[in-house]
Amino acid sequence: MNQEYLKKVYDYLISNKIADKKQIDEIFEESSKSNLDIFNVLVRKKVTNEEGAVKIKSNLLNIPYIDLKKVIVDSSVLREFPERAALFYKFIPFEKIDNSIKVAMVDPTNIDALDALKFISVKQNLNTKIYIISATSFNIAIKQYRKFGEELENVLKNVDQQIVDKEEPQKKKEESKRILEEAPVAKIVDIIISHAVEGRASDIHIEPSEDDLRVRYRLDGILHNSLVLPKRISAAVISRIKILSNLKIDETRKPQDGRFRFNLSSGGNIEKSVDLRVSTFPTVNGEKTVMRILDTSSDINTLENLGIWKRGLDLINENINKPFGIVLVTGPTGSGKSTTLYAMLKILNKEGVNIVTLEDPVEYFMAGINQSQIRAEIGYSFSSGLRSILRQDPDIIMVGEIRDKETAELATHAALTGHLVLSTLHTNNAIGVIPRLIDMGIEPFLISSALNVAIGQRLVKKICKYCKEEITPSISMKEIIKKELDDIPEDQKQDLNLKDGIKLFQGKGCSECKGSGTSGRMGVYEVLSMTPEIENKMSSKITESDIAKEAEKQGMITMKQDGIMKALLGLTTIEEVLRITED
Repeated sequence: MNQEYLKKVYDYLISNKIADKKQIDEIFEESSKSNLDIFNVLVRKKVTNEEGAVKIKSNLLNIPYIDLKKVIVDSSVLREFPERAALFYKFIPFEKIDNSIKVAMVDPTNIDALDALKFISVKQNLNTKIYIISATSFNIAIKQYRKFGEELENVLKNVDQQIVDKEEPQKKKEESKRILEEAPVAKIVDIIISHAVEGRASDIHIEPSEDDLRVRYRLDGILHNSLVLPKRISAAVISRIKILSNLKIDETRKPQDGRFRFNLSSGGNIEKSVDLRVSTFPTVNGEKTVMRILDTSSDINTLENLGIWKRGLDLINENINKPFGIVLVTGPTGSGKSTTLYAMLKILNKEGVNIVTLEDPVEYFMAGINQSQIRAEIGYSFSSGLRSILRQDPDIIMVGEIRDKETAELATHAALTGHLVLSTLHTNNAIGVIPRLIDMGIEPFLISSALNVAIGQRLVKKICKYCKEEITPSISMKEIIKKELDDIPEDQKQDLNLKDGIKLFQGKGCSECKGSGTSGRMGVYEVLSMTPEIENKMSSKITESDIAKEAEKQGMITMKQDGIMKALLGLTTIEEVLRITED
């Protein structure tokens, strides 16, 4: 290091109080005498750890820092740079968008490494953005070149001999199962699932195309490419998943659903177990498979942790503790309706009550609750199951979804005959519940008597707490926020600090959130209670605008208003709120 740079390092350590002046002087003296890198001495003296030292370098060099220890790098991105070059020069590509690629380097000041990077980038017609990475993080990330590659080599060598030939139907299914369990393809499936669980993905998509087999993970609601496999092992991978899920491996013409448990192991010990809900779907290029990851080791969330608060929380608690009536949760597919229902069941699950559920599928197992899985193929539907449940002396019934008139009628009559019914319905918002039930053929006077509360919800991305920063909203954005705040009752705005004006937040991107600025999701909610005023207006001609006016009078906070308050508190971004609440 030249003297000018050393002085810069010294000044930075002093000004940021990394250590006291005496200790820093000693570290510089030792570095000079032993000819050791100053940052290595900082780590050795336990002034900071390795990642902390790299962050200091990041600030000094004005190069963004990244930690790739737990990042799953898309194999197609890795293939942009030769493995030998990556190992020799200690750089690794980790994200690519169009012709721009992000590259992490252990030493961004290494001229030879920079020249090699420039040569590869020009050759591949790529624009590069450099990040700095620790040696440990690099050594872990670089293994991904081989983590899939070595297994794939084994598969490509052996899969053709080990997978049962479709033209030999006389071979027994038991032999097929044994072969597939021993094949290297089983390890590929294990790695795909392990990476998804470690990367906190919610779903795994395995999609055949004309030329290859693509694996994508859904993280915080967004699909990310992870791996591209050769097309000829497509059938082997799908067959392995089918065997684990107890599905028919010789049935490729129609969809199938199944489930299995996967144990994530380390050093021979099981670290955690997850359930995977499996769905296969025939396409022109082969069977597409989606696996929903259900973490059985995690506890069911509370209503508060999901993002339900203030008036909405009070109304839900009040209505789920009533002895009868219907509580409906609405929203599009993937908006977290089932999770909200389970949070309610967690409150209601007491020794003195009989709770029975009808689900398709059973997503979480809860002790003390009688959970039943719908099986449409044998005629066991929501409606037929609901009839049977009523003969089981239930106190509380949870129906996974009201899909048709028959189920809606049975649920309504169950609520009117002394049962508390929890269910979901597909509508855009809470005020759409009543018109939807009327459209399904339920008489308005029955709805007014049976319906306790309707809950509308959506999911928004949460701002990463490690890189959250304050931003100044535009004038037009302030106007939008002020307009919505004016319609919110004062007692619901008490937590908002608006004395210094409107402030918003965003995540600037860091290693914890993999540069996205967001981490996890939470709900925005609206809760509509059935009041006497709404009951008096109930008729077959009641419209959503009629209900909306009454909802406003009762002080209902809309999903948009709920989201704006959460944005002002720094929990999510205003862009996320507007994205999911505006058409």
